[in-house]
Amino acid sequence: MIDANENVDIMNEDGVSIAILQNQRILDELHISQIGSSLADIIAQQSPPKLVLDFEKVTNMSSSALGMLITVHKRIREADGQLVLCNIHRNILEVFQITRLNEIFHIMTSQQEAVQSLA
Repeated sequence: MIDANENVDIMNEDGVSIAILQNQRILDELHISQIGSSLADIIAQQSPPKLVLDFEKVTNMSSSALGMLITVHKRIREADGQLVLCNIHRNILEVFQITRLNEIFHIMTSQQEAVQSLA
């Protein structure tokens, strides 16, 4: 494990950073900001960044959290990196589909698939 805080655990596997979101509900602006900062640190430390964002524990998230994800995606693209989301619960995946964010983000079923797609 590289880093950990109450909102996200960060590991590295085969040159890919894996950020496992720890909150069941990502609704609070403070938590969203802390998650965004942790992910920005990963992006700054890798060149090019390869990041898997694991949503296994997340069952609810706010529109502000979606905005933070869009910002993370933009930063990774600007750094010629790659971002893959995985383990997204059905209700959150429906939000991605309704908002058409599933067309922007690369989404995999499992963490293993996500890491393999970037390794």
